[in-house]
Amino acid sequence: MYQIVEKKVLNEQVKLFRVKAPHVAKKAKPGQFIVLRVTDDGERIPLTIADYDRKEGTITIIFQEVGATTAALGLLNEGEYIHDFAGPLGLPSELEGIKKACVIGGGLGCAIAYPQAKALHEMGAKVDIIAGFRTKDIIILEDEMKAACENLIVCTDDGSNGRKNLVTNELEALLQAGEQYDVVIAIGPLVMMKFVCLTTKKYNVKTIVSMNPIMVDGTGMCGGCRLTVGGETKFACVDGPDFDGHLVDFDETIRRSKMYKKFEQEAMERHRCNLEEVIKNA
Repeated sequence: MYQIVEKKVLNEQVKLFRVKAPHVAKKAKPGQFIVLRVTDDGERIPLTIADYDRKEGTITIIFQEVGATTAALGLLNEGEYIHDFAGPLGLPSELEGIKKACVIGGGLGCAIAYPQAKALHEMGAKVDIIAGFRTKDIIILEDEMKAACENLIVCTDDGSNGRKNLVTNELEALLQAGEQYDVVIAIGPLVMMKFVCLTTKKYNVKTIVSMNPIMVDGTGMCGGCRLTVGGETKFACVDGPDFDGHLVDFDETIRRSKMYKKFEQEAMERHRCNLEEVIKNA
C-alpha cells in the first residue's frame, strides 16, 4: 500500500498526487513511468513520473480523469492509500550531451515535458519551453516550467492566456529566427507531436517524442501501444516511451488510438452510474 502524502487539484479534471514510494523514487529517471492499481481488483494503468524526491522517497504523478480508473483515483485524498504502485518502468530519456533544447508540451503532456526540461536545466543545458493549452482554465505547472527554463512561451487556442497560437507556429518562429537546438522534445496529443515533427524535419532538427499517450497495460502484454517506427514494430511501454519522432508512423498510430475512445467513454459512464447509486444510498 502506498500513501498519498499530498493532493492538489490543478484544474477541474487534472489532479496531482505525491505518493510515498521510496523504492521507486530511489531509481526513477525522467521519461519513466509507474503502473498502479487503485484497489486490489482494479485495472492496471500506467502514469508518467512527473517528479521525484529521493530524499523524501516520493513520486509525483499528474493525471486527468478520463476513465473509470482515473476517476476512482481522483476520489482518494491525502493520507489514503493506492493499492499497487510499481516502477520505475520504461527506458529513461537520453539527455546526456544536450546543450540546448526546446521542450514542447501540449495540455496534460506538460506533466511529462516538465521533468525532461527540469533535468536538462539542472544539467546546465539552455532550455526553451513551449506549452500549449486550449484555454487558461486548464493551464498546469506554469510556475514549475518557468523555473526549469530560460524562456517559457505559453499558448492558448482562445488567447485567454499567453499567446493565441499553436505550439508549432511558435516553434517555427524560433527556428526561422535562427535558434539552433540540439534536440526538440515534444510530448502531448498525437496530432500535435505529428506536426511538431513535420516542422522540425524541414530544419533537420533531431526530434524526440514520448508515446505515453498510447500506453495501456504498461508491460507489453496487451499490444495496445504497438506502433511502427522506421518500418519496425515497437511497443511504447517496453521499447520507449521515447522515440525518434521523424521515424514514427503517426497516421497509423492516430488511427489505432481512436479504437479505444468508445470503450473509455463506456467505462466512464458505468463509473458515474455506480457513483451516483452509492451517493443515493448513502
